[in-house]
Amino acid sequence: MSDETCGREDAAQDAEACAEALESLDQIALGEIAFDDSTVDAQDESEAEGEQDADDDAAPAGDEAGHENSESEDDDQPESDAGEGTVLLDSLPAEDSLTRELPGLGSAPIVDETIAMGDIPLPSVPSAREAEVRHRKMTPKRRNLMVAGVVAVALVAGGAGYAAWNGYQHEQAAVVAANAHTMMSVQIGVHAAGLDCSTGSKIPVQVSGQDSDGSSVSETLYVDEHGRGIKLLPGDYTLSIAASPIAADGTIYTVPTTKAQVTVKSDGQDLSAQATFKLKVPSADTVTDDQIDAAAKYAEEGGASSAAAAKVLQQAATARRDAAVNAVSAQKAQASRDADARHKATDLYQLDIPVEWYGKVATWQNGSTLCIYLGDDANTPLVTLVAVREGESFTPDEGDTVLGAANLGNGYTVYASGPVYPYVVPQTINGQTQNPVSTYPMDTAIELVELTTGNRYTYSQIKNVLVGKDGKADAAAKLETDYLAQILMPSIKAQD
Repeated sequence: MSDETCGREDAAQDAEACAEALESLDQIALGEIAFDDSTVDAQDESEAEGEQDADDDAAPAGDEAGHENSESEDDDQPESDAGEGTVLLDSLPAEDSLTRELPGLGSAPIVDETIAMGDIPLPSVPSAREAEVRHRKMTPKRRNLMVAGVVAVALVAGGAGYAAWNGYQHEQAAVVAANAHTMMSVQIGVHAAGLDCSTGSKIPVQVSGQDSDGSSVSETLYVDEHGRGIKLLPGDYTLSIAASPIAADGTIYTVPTTKAQVTVKSDGQDLSAQATFKLKVPSADTVTDDQIDAAAKYAEEGGASSAAAAKVLQQAATARRDAAVNAVSAQKAQASRDADARHKATDLYQLDIPVEWYGKVATWQNGSTLCIYLGDDANTPLVTLVAVREGESFTPDEGDTVLGAANLGNGYTVYASGPVYPYVVPQTINGQTQNPVSTYPMDTAIELVELTTGNRYTYSQIKNVLVGKDGKADAAAKLETDYLAQILMPSIKAQD
């Protein structure tokens, strides 16, 4: 039998016992009240008779005269029929009287409802004197009985209140017990760029812990891109991401290694403050077969709508990875070819043409001298490299400037020289030298400036800001020498 049923039966038994006690008290009280009323009425009757006797002693003569007159009047009345006689009410036996004294109720007349035909008078409110007399004449026993009655009523009311409270407590316990066995929907936080679980697979979440019944829990549940989909009994759990989902385009995500401790208490609970997981997108060419297989396994077990859908997603992931691997391989092959094309060598040294120049310049070579010029125009050199033995001097061609030097460590030094295009071109356009249209087409002038500065400055910046009409040759030369010193000169090495 449940605690709630036992509580209700105990409350019912208490109420029944209180009711029996009240009934017994009522019977005792009625007898006591009747006894007291009889005593009071007898005393009142004695007092009334004493007063009547006093009145009779005061006027006897008058009464006798009145008696004689009444007798004379009676003699004058005509006699009634022989079979009938006039009966006075006071001469009737007690049991035939219309009003008679009932046991325990004093001399108060009681009207027999079978005889009285008139209106029954309403009970009157006792006077203050009568109330005071009754209070004085109330016995201690009667007062105790009345107090006991009040206490009994209070006990009944208290028992009923206790029963109601006990019932409420049982109801609340029942609600808690029911919730402990009700699955609660909870939400976690997830971030997976580009994931749409309606077209891709859901995110598998590994759940382990203990529910409110003390039972161990270890299962995999699935959430969408909003973190919805987990249902658990109230309890304490550890959450982690079991594997990557698969996006519709085949994207595989990096699985975070973090774990989150959560406590499930109510339905609709938001656990994102305690459990938020970020799934990043790695370079597709780095995705392994094991990652794809694990994602496909969980997709088939519950992350996708069907095993067939999971298979399609697995194929998409494999195709995406393979395409990325092929693209990277192609890029590496091209970079290797480009490096070979950029790599130049003489009998004394070797170097790599800057990436910014590759495809836009060409070279000619004569012994240990190497010239790098613009496009197919050998008459527009960007830089000329010459190897000079240590101890010998180097003088550049007319109009050129020494732009840098690299010591080979084998008794030779390579000098780089050429025009300072960031200075020459703006000066030409400003009219201080020959007309640039006839010397350098505008497109050529712009390209020369950008190449010799490594595209770090535009032609407009060089012309209007860095050089301008003042012809600051040193400032313009520094732009070119700084770039070559950082990019070209470090690549010059002695030939193996």
